[in-house]
Amino acid sequence: MKYRSVFDIIGPVMIGPSSSHTAGAARIGRVARSLFGREPKWANISLYGSFAETYKGHGTDVAIIGGLLDFDTDDTRIIDALKIADEHGMKIRFIEEDAVPEHPNTARIMIGDHNGELELVGISIGGGKIEITELNGFKLKLSGNHPAILVVHNDRFGAIAGVANTLAKYEINIGHMEVARKEVGKMALMTIEVDQNIDQHLIEELEKLPNILKVTKIVE
Repeated sequence: MKYRSVFDIIGPVMIGPSSSHTAGAARIGRVARSLFGREPKWANISLYGSFAETYKGHGTDVAIIGGLLDFDTDDTRIIDALKIADEHGMKIRFIEEDAVPEHPNTARIMIGDHNGELELVGISIGGGKIEITELNGFKLKLSGNHPAILVVHNDRFGAIAGVANTLAKYEINIGHMEVARKEVGKMALMTIEVDQNIDQHLIEELEKLPNILKVTKIVE
């Protein structure tokens, strides 16, 4: 196995005892916050496998909430994340699930407010690295380690080509791309990880394309 840096081996700079159960959990929460676009008013968090068994001792609970508060893995406020969330009026519920997950460090996060809701499944794969495997019922594979664009669109001819051509226009290189849909001809989701930072002008241009419903960017 090849590593890009020493941090791929020893894990990220972080608050907490475990790169998998603390840093990874914080990143899952922060990706959920980024996709939701604002601080949620409530959060129902289902924990599976070893997350469910050890989340209090390893700080998985405070880490996920810290991520929802937009704290990075080395932010000392993570220690007091539950208290801070309470002060912000965020209602939180943790659920210890008995179901056997495909990966032992799995969390399903449901967040929302009076303007909308979001449901996300994330796994912590070690060394602080994560994968988002489900978003609002769509299956996907999102690492959270690179800038990314998520495009909700109608499943129509030319939608993917339009997005790819626009990225080429801005000289954006695609590192990973996949498309998920629940039903032929209905709504679909493009997940695009890229190598460069994403300019807001690009997002606005993508939103104007035919059959594009919503565009969300995730910064590294």
